[in-house]
Amino acid sequence: MSGGGRAPKVASKMSAAAYAVLAAVAFGAVATVSFGSVRPVQALPSYARQTRQQCAACHNGFPELTPYGRQFKLNGYTWTGGTSDLPPIAAMAIPTFTNVRKGIDGGLVPGFGFNNDFAFTGSLFYGGKIFDGLGTFSQVTYGNVSNRIHWDNIDLRYATPSELLGSEAVFGVSANNNPTVNDVWNSTPAWGYPYLASELAPAPGAMTLIEGTFAQQVIGLNPYIYWNRLVYAEIGGYGTLSARTNTTLGIEPEGTSAFQGIAPSWRLAIEPAWGRNTWEFGTFGLATNLIPDRMTGMGTDHLTDVGFDTQYQFLGARDSFSVQARFITENQNLPASQALGLSTNSHNNLRTWHAKATYYYDQAIGATAGYFNVKGSGDPLLYGPISAVNSPNSNGWTLELNYIPFNYGGPDFWPWLNVKFGLQYVHYNKFNGAASNYDGAGRNAGDNNTIFAFAWIAF
Repeated sequence: MSGGGRAPKVASKMSAAAYAVLAAVAFGAVATVSFGSVRPVQALPSYARQTRQQCAACHNGFPELTPYGRQFKLNGYTWTGGTSDLPPIAAMAIPTFTNVRKGIDGGLVPGFGFNNDFAFTGSLFYGGKIFDGLGTFSQVTYGNVSNRIHWDNIDLRYATPSELLGSEAVFGVSANNNPTVNDVWNSTPAWGYPYLASELAPAPGAMTLIEGTFAQQVIGLNPYIYWNRLVYAEIGGYGTLSARTNTTLGIEPEGTSAFQGIAPSWRLAIEPAWGRNTWEFGTFGLATNLIPDRMTGMGTDHLTDVGFDTQYQFLGARDSFSVQARFITENQNLPASQALGLSTNSHNNLRTWHAKATYYYDQAIGATAGYFNVKGSGDPLLYGPISAVNSPNSNGWTLELNYIPFNYGGPDFWPWLNVKFGLQYVHYNKFNGAASNYDGAGRNAGDNNTIFAFAWIAF
């Protein structure tokens, strides 16, 4: 992390904070001065054109979904009401600025400086109704950090409204490429907080399977039922793509492990609603026989992730407030990894906690506070490359301020435009096993504290 035994250069904290604030203010000034009067908009503009709904109808500070947004997704992205004849295509551009408290010699990523870096990500979407019952959220992304174009989150779903036990029901099926990307609550990993994070700052090295380890490296099929606007149930499975297919699609997986056969997944959630309030609580999970590094001959590992989550939303006429939280426990039986010299232990566990609370004023000005914690078994072979103490343990806090000027309408020249400006601070108490000297080269957890500014522009 620190470039061997040399001490990384230390950036000025005052100038770094100033750079971040200036970047956020500049993004905001350009947008609010230039765009003029407003009209209806939604976070993914193709959905806005299709439904003629404002962003605030579907999102509580996008991408967090409201009850209407969850219904729209569960019904296959097929609701209509708009009059636009444009195809269901949209785009996003995300310029960002990153400052790490203590820079890294040589930079974290080739082609970038040791600190105070600007980056850009752009995405093209096909999002909306294909025909009655069938719709999609499909994304292709270019990032100048990875310097490649790749397929991103895909959710193709068919849904049909019906009736069960005298109450309304939606029966559907989602074909997707990222476990939990098809979920409609923002308390599960794919759409959980933080919605954006810097690719140019150090990040903890351990996460569970279901928290993005195989994002865009799998294909899954998830049949579901949503009954009486109260109970959601889903069961499905995922299979990994070949290494060649991943490369063709622009994905270069950090780990080349593969599922043996189909990995079953599940989701169960209950969401009572009263007045302007909704409260969801549920469980989700994924289990697999894993071929480590795709090396056959030593059998397989068996990993099971079980998650529990909750979400509360209050959506008032002026004020909104939401809380999301999840806990995931991963049980790792590692006979194959141990035989291959990839793990010291034959059995490990990994547990992660995430929680955040968000307040928005008039769906325009928002503040978020979040907490994260990763804790698990020590293992010299598994975690030695990232930790001098052979541990995955990390924890800390995230604070974020947001401004969304067009949640109730975009400018005359493009009424479906929306922009989210953010200034985020990440603070680490512990990083990859220790508060100090976690890498054996003198780098401390607090050296990775990050200021991250962004503009999230949808058009």
